[in-house]
Order: sequence, then structure tokens, then C-alpha cells
Amino acid sequence: MKIAFIGLGNMGGAMAHNLLKAGQTVYGFDLSEKALKHFADAGGVVCSSPQQAATEADIVISMLPAAKHVREVYLGETGLLSVMKAGSLCIDSSTIDPQSVKDVAAAAAQKGIAMCDAPVSGGTIGAQAGTLTFMVGADAQTLERAKQVLVHMGKNIVHCGDVGTGQVAKICNNLILGISMAAVAEGMALGAKLGIDPEALAGVINSSSGRCWSSEVCNPWPNISPNAPAARGYQDGFATQLMLKDLGLAIEAAGQAKQPILLGGLVQQLYQQMCLQGNATLDFSSIIQQYLPQQAQG
Repeated sequence: MKIAFIGLGNMGGAMAHNLLKAGQTVYGFDLSEKALKHFADAGGVVCSSPQQAATEADIVISMLPAAKHVREVYLGETGLLSVMKAGSLCIDSSTIDPQSVKDVAAAAAQKGIAMCDAPVSGGTIGAQAGTLTFMVGADAQTLERAKQVLVHMGKNIVHCGDVGTGQVAKICNNLILGISMAAVAEGMALGAKLGIDPEALAGVINSSSGRCWSSEVCNPWPNISPNAPAARGYQDGFATQLMLKDLGLAIEAAGQAKQPILLGGLVQQLYQQMCLQGNATLDFSSIIQQYLPQQAQG
């Protein structure tokens, strides 16, 4: 089985590495030379364009920043759908709006190409460990084909419904994630200000009712979670600008559905402020700097 992987950033690169570890042949493309070098060092076949990678592949996986990139890569004048063979499979693991993936899937179907959306949860830690959760929007037959690949990159493959429902699940999940990270940051900062040792506080939270992924796996206080971005200066994680984008997707979808989002709107402003301060590429757990800038950086 030949796989093309388009988008080899912090998430996509780690996912592609796990496919290589599983013995798959992977053709990859990214705009970053650094990302391509890491991919090549792991045994991947570097391609000069997405089209070159897709021409060689039976399955294409994409992990791209936004809907405009997904549309361009698949639907552009020289997009992937123009070079892929009938009977092949596209798996988009980007986080985008549900309608965009539906539009790409419809165009793919006209060419006899199957497509599903399979956004992920688990962050860079899960991507590296191969323990991601995939939220899949697909018909039953496409789901079974996708599982044969997704199993090498994640431990949970959840069928959410038809194409587009994976994205619905993802934007709802990340709405909760963004809010929970801000809540943990606020609680950790308050505890430190009141005099409790942050490690002791984290121990209490993670054995009590406040426990969540943001407190246990990706605690925003430095050196609480040894593998979290906070332990490495908030580098190489899920960028604040991407969390801001995801919150925007949730708020936009809520507006279309006439469903109120109150906390999401407040937290969106916090992440927007982080980006305006020049911290857009830091991991989203760096939101704690809004509460204790000096201590959080130490």
C-alpha cells in the first residue's frame, strides 16, 4: 500500500513517522524544508509537490492548516483530484468547517474517489505516541478502508456519521479543550499566587474532580507534565493561532445553528490577545502567560 502524506508539520510529521514505523511506503510533501528533512531521515520519500506524491499513492492523507488550503490542494487547477486514480482514497485530518470537506468529498465522488474527514485529538504527544483519537465522517465502506491506515497512527477510531460529522465532533471537542486549558491556567495561577506549590496543586487536581487532559497530560505550568510543551518553552505543540482558528470555527458554526456559545467567546478573546502579543506560534497552553507572565515563563 502506497500512501501520500500532505502536510508534515508537528502533527502530520509525527503521524507520517508512525506509518513509516509500521512498514508503509509514504510519499510526503510540505513547504518546510526542515519538515521534509525529518521525514526523509525517517525513511519517507520526499516529493516536490502534492501532485507528485498523490500520483504514486493509493491513499492520500492531508493535515493542513485551514479550509482554504484543503480546497486548494484538492480542488485547485492542478489539485490532487486531477491526478488521483479512480478507486483511491482521501483522508483529510485537517480541522476545517464541515461544509468544505463535504464539497471536496462531492468532487472526489464524481471522479470515483472515496473521501472521509478524520480530524484528530491527542495533540503532538498523541501524534508522536501513535495514540490519537480519529473522529471519522464516512460511509461504512470508506470507514473500513480508512481504518486499515488510521490504526497505525491512533488507538481510538470513532465513527461519527456521514462525511462532515468528524469535523462537527472536532470543533466541539476543541471548543471544550480551549475552555478547559484556560480554566486550568486560571486555577494554577491562582493557586501559585495564594502560596501552594504548583506541583502539589497539580497533584490534587489530577486526583480530584478538576482532572482533565489539560491538567494531566498538557498542564500549562512548566515542568508539571514532563512531555508537555510547557516543559520546553511552549514550543512544538498545538499553536495558539490554531486554537484561535478552531474556536472561530465553533463560533461560526454556532451562529449558523443559532446556538449560543458564551464561554467560547470569552476564551476566544484570550487566545486572540495572545496572538496579537506575538505568541501565535507558541503552544496554546501558553495561555497561562495571560495570568502570571513572569512566573509562567520561568
